[in-house]
Amino acid sequence: MSGWWNYLEDRTRREVDENVLCDRPIMAIKVVWEALRPLEVSLREAEQVVQARYEVFGDRVRRAQPDPLDVPSLASRAGAHPGRVAAIEALWDGDTLHDWFVLLVAILDDPSGEQHLATVYGRTGGPPPGSTADRAGRALAQHLGVPFHFPSPDVPDDEAPRWRTVQRLPETP
Repeated sequence: MSGWWNYLEDRTRREVDENVLCDRPIMAIKVVWEALRPLEVSLREAEQVVQARYEVFGDRVRRAQPDPLDVPSLASRAGAHPGRVAAIEALWDGDTLHDWFVLLVAILDDPSGEQHLATVYGRTGGPPPGSTADRAGRALAQHLGVPFHFPSPDVPDDEAPRWRTVQRLPETP
């Protein structure tokens, strides 16, 4: 385990452990990082402290359930937001805790904006998050009668052009 754990006060350790046991890694990392910032601990080192706590607790961590990806659940989430759904979009994102994952969002018109519908993480032994998100997004878009946009379902690309950008590009002759 990281030697940084020993520098934390008991109250801070309890707060970190509470966040870990409730599967809130970002909050746990924030607590560690802020507590040890005067010692110039890096964000990566704070992540390592939290990862070590996950290993200590193992199966006792109450893991968050994945977002539902069935059409009725996604359609309900899409319909709960103000604005007309103009398209469904899948976007790659990633972080050091989860590696690559895909966000499913509803692109809204009138008022314009977007709303998060689900986050699709990869699962050990399961299909890659891109193919899972592609299937769920296409099914939802078909159900809603709107376009689906996922420019890179097979390869993580967090810089791929967004749906609204593609819609605004002039057509070439």
